[in-house]
Amino acid sequence: MHVIDLRSDTVTHPTPEMREAMAHAVVGDDVYGEDPTVNRLEEMAATRLGKEAALFVVSGTMGNLASLLAHCGRGDEVIMGDRSHTFLHEQGGLAALGSIMPFVVPNQHDGTLLLGDIENAIRGADIHEPRTRLVSLENTQNACNGSPLTPAYVASVADLAHRYGLRVHVDGARIFNAAVALGTDVKALVAGVDSVTFCLSKGLAAPVGSMICGSGSFIGLARRARKVLGGGMRQAGILAAAGIVALETMVDRLADDHTRASNLARGLAALPGVSVGPVYTNIFYFSLDAACPLDGAAFADALRERGILLPNRGPRSFRVVTHCWIDDEDVERTLAAAVDVLGLA
Repeated sequence: MHVIDLRSDTVTHPTPEMREAMAHAVVGDDVYGEDPTVNRLEEMAATRLGKEAALFVVSGTMGNLASLLAHCGRGDEVIMGDRSHTFLHEQGGLAALGSIMPFVVPNQHDGTLLLGDIENAIRGADIHEPRTRLVSLENTQNACNGSPLTPAYVASVADLAHRYGLRVHVDGARIFNAAVALGTDVKALVAGVDSVTFCLSKGLAAPVGSMICGSGSFIGLARRARKVLGGGMRQAGILAAAGIVALETMVDRLADDHTRASNLARGLAALPGVSVGPVYTNIFYFSLDAACPLDGAAFADALRERGILLPNRGPRSFRVVTHCWIDDEDVERTLAAAVDVLGLA
């Protein structure tokens, strides 16, 4: 049975073109800066995001941590959302490995942080307090229905932060989804920020890797941080080759994932007892009403038996993520399975 995996866009497999590029990649020792394929990927990423330089890293978590280590010293503080991936799902690495304090402020429903909340969180010169050094945003905002942050909003945060002498980092794991959803060039989403990460291994379907982009001096610091984190890969061009293909071929088609997420959400919302949140990109959340005879675990188990992977994120709630290996037939099959499981046929 063909398995429909809606757990995340991290489950994507490399395309045949990626596998071909990996098999024939020209490689060297990247720690010495001698891997031509890695160097090409880094140049492509920097140009694509309008930054001076870029760095290839193993994962988005490593990219965010290396960026924070480059921006902040021990005892410094970074302002971030209380629903941000860095705060919730990166094992507290900024504190555990960097001795960096998170100051969390509430994410709004659209993923933004109120400018007033950011400003009120900035520490002054009191020697009793940690020094605020950085504001961290996430785009798209995973836990807030995959919502994209607009260029105008990001620019307003950057203007505020820079006015206080702070820097701005963007966890842009799915920033190309944001650009496609907003119909804008990705450069516009990061024009005023000091650093940004993005994943090659989610919607862009490369098997491994993320990129950090920023100024040349910042990337120099991030490269040192990557090394101490164990991310100094050697003949990494084999992996970078897939990332090059991802940037060249997989960005524009993200709109298809958004359409399929919207179609699936619309079909689920039409079912009695199912409540669906807003859909902005390729992520949405839904829940089963209390009157539904199945709880989340039973519903997920029943779908799994039908070849559909959809883990529950709470007693009755779920996250759905579409990606390049989910097609229109998969959407229809998932809806039919939901009808069957809920006894609505």
